[in-house]
Amino acid sequence: MIALHTLVAAVPAAPSRLDPLQLFLDADIVVQAVILGLVLASIWVWAIIVSFSMRMGNVRRRSKTFEKEFLKAREPERLLDGGSRGNPSSRVAAAGLDELARSTGAGGRVTDRQGASARIALAMEGQVAAEADDLAERLNFLATTGAVAPFVGLFGTVWGIMNSFFQIGMQQNSSLAVVAPGISEALFATAIGLFAAIPAVIAYNRFSHRVNQFEARLQRFADRVHAQVSRELEGA
Repeated sequence: MIALHTLVAAVPAAPSRLDPLQLFLDADIVVQAVILGLVLASIWVWAIIVSFSMRMGNVRRRSKTFEKEFLKAREPERLLDGGSRGNPSSRVAAAGLDELARSTGAGGRVTDRQGASARIALAMEGQVAAEADDLAERLNFLATTGAVAPFVGLFGTVWGIMNSFFQIGMQQNSSLAVVAPGISEALFATAIGLFAAIPAVIAYNRFSHRVNQFEARLQRFADRVHAQVSRELEGA
């Protein structure tokens, strides 16, 4: 009885719940590499989510303030001469006013009003597109992670299951005790892949919509600036 009691005490107790860290440590080196890469990608995804949210809120707030001041100012050029070009709206307005200055002759007169008006519109439209591209630049990583991460995790799963079948052949034992640990480790890679992909897809869709909204707002502001500049051209 004493020997039986000692043998039972020596057998480790079965875990009552999944331990992600232990699954990672017990996994094959290839599965570990896949999981580590997905975890790093997930960390970078959340870093982009937090930084983009803060940046977008700051950009929208500063642009809204500038647009109100610019449209109310009697001499809006002074706002830009003072160095106030630190937001997308100011840079859009500056693109139009700079083109107006280039289209104006030495005497302050414009010979081709229609051509100057078209060039000013094109300059501001190009700046609007450039601002939208700059905001959406880091979103490409979200799209890539959302599309690729599940397949990377699936690769780790397939590799882990292949390793489990290899262990079956080596030990010539197909019992669940032999197969289950390897399969659990393999499926953990798929879970990490989904953990990285799902927030990336949600954030990419949401942020792309916000960028499109902001681009449309910039375009409306550019149209108002163009209308104001066109009135100045008519009086030139």
